[in-house]
Amino acid sequence: MHNIDELINKIKDTQTLLGLEQVRMELLGKSGLITNQFKELASLSGQEKITKGQKINEIKTNAESLLSARKKELQEIDLKESLAKETIDISLPHSKIKKGSISPVSKAIEEMLHILSRYNFTFSEGPNIEDDWYNFTALNIDENHPSRAMHDTFYLNNALLRTHTSPVQIRHMENNKPPFRFIAPGRVYRADYDATHSPMFHQIEGVVIDKNINFAHLKGFLMEILKNFFEDSEIEVIFRPSFFPFTTPSAEVDIVTKEFSKPLEVLGCGMIHPNVLKNVNIDPNEYQGFAFGLGVERFAMLKYGISDLRKFFEGDTRWMQHYNFSAFDLPNFVGGLCK
Repeated sequence: MHNIDELINKIKDTQTLLGLEQVRMELLGKSGLITNQFKELASLSGQEKITKGQKINEIKTNAESLLSARKKELQEIDLKESLAKETIDISLPHSKIKKGSISPVSKAIEEMLHILSRYNFTFSEGPNIEDDWYNFTALNIDENHPSRAMHDTFYLNNALLRTHTSPVQIRHMENNKPPFRFIAPGRVYRADYDATHSPMFHQIEGVVIDKNINFAHLKGFLMEILKNFFEDSEIEVIFRPSFFPFTTPSAEVDIVTKEFSKPLEVLGCGMIHPNVLKNVNIDPNEYQGFAFGLGVERFAMLKYGISDLRKFFEGDTRWMQHYNFSAFDLPNFVGGLCK
């Protein structure tokens, strides 16, 4: 187990970009040493919180500077080695490039919307730039919750980039009357970047609210959705108790497939918290409901065999040629999801 000083000293000696990324994750990742120190600030108060916060910020700034400088050095080394090894035979005919293709993200969204349309879900959307009320407070997220911290959320002047599609849930319920059955797909933003996380990614959130809705409805519905999306009737779906401020009870959902024998987390869900219903003037004694949220890129990675989330956004034509789909390969009720 390394401490912060050891990891910072290790940066200049790291010889590969992969090794440097590992050091960065141990320092600044979601469970990194520096990130954990930021989370611990919530338990402090007064001058102690200010003093420790300033010190942690200085350590973080220094670490980010060293990581950036070393990354640039390693990238230059890799580029020189690549140029020395790669040659181009200009006598070869040009390769055919698939034009007008569909990205795995768009394909996964289309497939999921196709499945959900069978259950009579309507479509709802909202702004990418939100305020504190819609992104946090209306969703029963406490003022000291870690998700509000600057190392998790991108803040603007008196606004922020939404960290989930849940604000759409609030806006929709404010402007309509129950019962509800709608989905909210869209981009979301979080200050995170590694092989399985990106500063911008896509989510699909679903909400069902009616009289006499219970957790059994949620479980049965999600089991059918997952079996349909992964096109595997024998898929094992596991519900693990969890905690989300906006649902109670809450669960994280894992799947076990023929390809993956170990449980893989795919989404979060739960019964909508009574406080959330009260915030949009719905009587929780009369109406209940459930919500679920899934990361589109994660679903695409699992279904199409993609190992690194960052590749979705790098624009590498060779990667796109391999993973993108034909523009005609869209899901339909006759042909199914995939060709």
